[in-house]
Amino acid sequence: MKVNFNRAALTEALGLLTSVVPSRTPKPILRCVHIAAGEKEVRIYATDLEVGVSYLLSEVQIEEAGEAVVPADRLAAIVRESVDEVLSFQAAESSCEIRGVDSHFTVYGQEPGQYPAIPSFKGEPNMEIALERLQAGIEQCLFATARESSRYAINGMLWEIKGKKLLLVATDGRRLARCRVNLASAPDKQMAAVKIIVPAKTMALLDKIGSHDKDTVAVKLVDNQILFSCANVVISSNLVEGNFPKYEDIIPTDYTNKLTLSTEAALSAVRRSALLTSEESRGIKLSIGENRLVFSGRAPETGDAQVDMPIDYKGEPIEIGFNPQYLIDVLRVIKTPEFELELGQQDRPGLIKSGADLLYVLMPINLG
Repeated sequence: MKVNFNRAALTEALGLLTSVVPSRTPKPILRCVHIAAGEKEVRIYATDLEVGVSYLLSEVQIEEAGEAVVPADRLAAIVRESVDEVLSFQAAESSCEIRGVDSHFTVYGQEPGQYPAIPSFKGEPNMEIALERLQAGIEQCLFATARESSRYAINGMLWEIKGKKLLLVATDGRRLARCRVNLASAPDKQMAAVKIIVPAKTMALLDKIGSHDKDTVAVKLVDNQILFSCANVVISSNLVEGNFPKYEDIIPTDYTNKLTLSTEAALSAVRRSALLTSEESRGIKLSIGENRLVFSGRAPETGDAQVDMPIDYKGEPIEIGFNPQYLIDVLRVIKTPEFELELGQQDRPGLIKSGADLLYVLMPINLG
């Protein structure tokens, strides 16, 4: 293999590919990327055996077709630190030479024939989504997925079709985010009939794809895998097995106490009222009275904080405690200048709504 790469394009490709490569694995070849140069194009592959990425690079000059499998971290470091606009790659057997104007690296790799196969996107998609809309939905839900939970189903994000909308739902058992995303076209019968759980890692990968206004993501289900094709990237992923919680059951529908708050002002108030909380007393209290909302936080060893906000409210007084970080997480991703806060009793979850498409449920905490 002998190929000249545009360094900037290669840097962008490796930024996505290296996020798939596992840092620890009993299979050293998985810590590598597979570079395959054909007659007219170069594809670079990365996989951890659960998620795979195929990246097509067009800004290349191919002098000789061939393959190379090289350590991803070493390759990324060389490309990142290089000052050349063009880097020349020449591979033979299990080594790859990388040359710039004043530099020469020889990187030892693995046998290309041993690299795992990564599925390609073939045939018609089951549905299509505008990349920009999908990424907006991912950003508004991803933070609510569980981290390393033994309940594997909540380590991913639920995909559910309702008409020409995709519902994305994420929960970690203490909070829940649901976002509606408009589809580019109606899904086929296979897609419309299923509920699937896509791993959080795969959703984060989709969010990293460089977005252009008119990019569309084609989605295809194949057995227990889901495939995404967008521009020059194909992502393949195993689906999460298990049953997602019946999330509709925990969304309150009977609340009468409703507030409309400024997103920016509420985010600032939550951050400030949490400044003097501690790990032991990690909570803030919302005290709602007539035309006044008070955010307060305290810890016996550090002190207390209070932030007042004028509101339009005439209902019964309410006091309720929340984890401030959970409030900050959702307020940071709300795109509207205002949001609705709905509350019941102090032992029932809070409900946050932004526009018609974003809904967030947050379990309260007992502040004693």
